[in-house]
Amino acid sequence: MQRRFLDYLVISFKGIAMGAADVVPGVSGGTIAFISGIYEELLESIDKVNLGVFKVWKQEGFKKAWYAINGNFLLALFSGIAISILSLAKLIKWLLHNEPILLWSFFFGLVLASILYIGKQINKWSVKIMLAIILTSILSFYITLAEPFASPDSPFYLLFCGFIAIIAMILPGVSGAFILLILGAYQTAIDTINDLRDGIFNGDFELFKGALFRFMLLALGAIIGLKVFSKALNWMFKHHKNLTLAILTGFMIGSLNKIWPWKEVLKTRVNSEGEVVTLLDKSILPSSYHGDNEMVIALVFIVIGFGAILLLETLGKQKNKA
Repeated sequence: MQRRFLDYLVISFKGIAMGAADVVPGVSGGTIAFISGIYEELLESIDKVNLGVFKVWKQEGFKKAWYAINGNFLLALFSGIAISILSLAKLIKWLLHNEPILLWSFFFGLVLASILYIGKQINKWSVKIMLAIILTSILSFYITLAEPFASPDSPFYLLFCGFIAIIAMILPGVSGAFILLILGAYQTAIDTINDLRDGIFNGDFELFKGALFRFMLLALGAIIGLKVFSKALNWMFKHHKNLTLAILTGFMIGSLNKIWPWKEVLKTRVNSEGEVVTLLDKSILPSSYHGDNEMVIALVFIVIGFGAILLLETLGKQKNKA
């Protein structure tokens, strides 16, 4: 496919939109790719990145190998994703520390609408589909109650988190940030991105070195997961679409507990930077929250988050009609 510079610039802007979605729990970068019309090309291009590329490089040169994996497309797209994630991570970190109830309220609305978005795609209901939703909802709910089995700063755990979270790029409707949130590694990932950027711009080599190590672990896990999951999940989506959607729906229903805006801290831990952060908490009623529960404005942000997904769904329908 022959493309001009302007075409690749548009792809980069689509990558920026995907990156923004990947930073926010509840919004899927895969959904943005689907809506913007690059989903199939993205999956095909990722599938072409394998060890056979090195053979092509050796026999026919780098240019041929680069063309074989649709390199210009991937470079333009992932550059946009990287720019977006690096830009938004600082804002998300500030909100996590200063406006947690409003941030989680927005996320709660996003995920609530995403459940309806995915559930509506199930076109044939049966006892098996209903059981899948119920069982995965229960399983997911109990996962949110469990104490993380490893510290988010653990190298092996970060590798595992990157491996699992990459599902977001494979299936529209699944948020990688949301999966990191369930695994207890969301804030660690956000801090890693911020430290990486600050280390570069402030010339702090120690900060940059530590952040780069954590980032590489997440990235390595994501690369491995991408190759492992892409074929399996796409096969499930093509041959058992309703069951797959039911599992995703149940997973997100049970996980709503994790992003409930009003929490009571049960356990804390000290992270790698010496900060006291939450290890385990539980959802409570707004009336039981110690301090200002910001009830009215929290409800407003839930509605805004819900509306954002409805807007994306509307854009997607218009794209399909076109």
